[in-house]
Amino acid sequence: MRLKTKLIHAGNESDPQTGAVTVPIYQVSTFKQDSIDSNKGYDYSRAGNPTRSAVERYIASIEDAKHGYAFASGLAALSAILMTFKAGDHFIVSNDVYGGTFRLLNQVFNRLDLTSTFVEATDIDDIKSNIRPNTKAIFIETPGNPLLKVIDIEKVSKLAKENDLRLVVDNTFLTPYWQNPLSLGADIVFHSATKYLSGHSDVLAGVIAVNDDQLAEEIGLVQKAVGAVLGPQDSYLLLRGMKTLGIRMEEHEQNTKRIVEYLDAHPKVKKVYYPGLASHPGHELSKKQSRGFGGVVSFEVEDQNQVDQILSKLQIFQLAVSLGAVESLISVPAKMTHATIPGDRQQELGISKALLRISVGIEDADDLIEDLDKALQ
Repeated sequence: MRLKTKLIHAGNESDPQTGAVTVPIYQVSTFKQDSIDSNKGYDYSRAGNPTRSAVERYIASIEDAKHGYAFASGLAALSAILMTFKAGDHFIVSNDVYGGTFRLLNQVFNRLDLTSTFVEATDIDDIKSNIRPNTKAIFIETPGNPLLKVIDIEKVSKLAKENDLRLVVDNTFLTPYWQNPLSLGADIVFHSATKYLSGHSDVLAGVIAVNDDQLAEEIGLVQKAVGAVLGPQDSYLLLRGMKTLGIRMEEHEQNTKRIVEYLDAHPKVKKVYYPGLASHPGHELSKKQSRGFGGVVSFEVEDQNQVDQILSKLQIFQLAVSLGAVESLISVPAKMTHATIPGDRQQELGISKALLRISVGIEDADDLIEDLDKALQ
């Protein structure tokens, strides 16, 4: 079954009771059992719910995985992955990651003696030189957030296997429509499904996909024991949103290409970060390991004092955190999505106060360019 067909039908089997072509919302906390030792597959919604199960089958199918899991947010999904490790374990993490990932590792899980070293993961030698005897996993986000760095998944996977490490990939920016990390050697792929998978700014969700049965068992145990699961209402909305993922991602990308061309030629734009640009250092690698470049682009203006002026003049782009929805959003990473990263560390990473990140929606591209043009003037 080809991907666009999967996006409509995976996990969306018709309801056996009524024939409904959409999975119903099973708004229920508990299920009647046939006997003490027998039920119809469900007993309590924390352990399993039919609407959530449909999401989990769905994400496994479109990520070419054997197992899928759905959580209450992307960070809840990442937390579940982290909880499969034990005190004393060490992680290597790409430095171009979502600020919430940085905060979770540096302000929460470090209390449990899970330590992290942030590296320039586009440089395989930087990863290699930071492997310790207690290193257990490599976490990467590619393309990165907010500078859109592209990491070689196959190369990092090979290094991970040589050192008996797990490779965990955040695939939020490109989604399974454009990139499948498991097929490139990753052990775990996860998403903030709040973003492109849902696509309509109305759901908070996270998903995980894995192939290894033992690893799946470990994640399933954490999911059931901790209980940060995706509820049936959000599961239903997520299923509905994912059906249009293919056509949305194509439209996001077409609009983004137009906007990137405009920004790259604008005299007031200092630099544009987007893997689709031939000048981007990860352009050729991106073409090799992905089928598209996505709908997120960051750009830097000459002076940080221009930022507030630009934001005040925009009419279509909305100032907001998050990304991946049908409407176009703009944010200032240094003060918003990456505000939890200390200022000196932001400077080291190249996240300046003059950096703007836009999530290109599916409005008419001409309207979006005109909106940016008025603001930049």
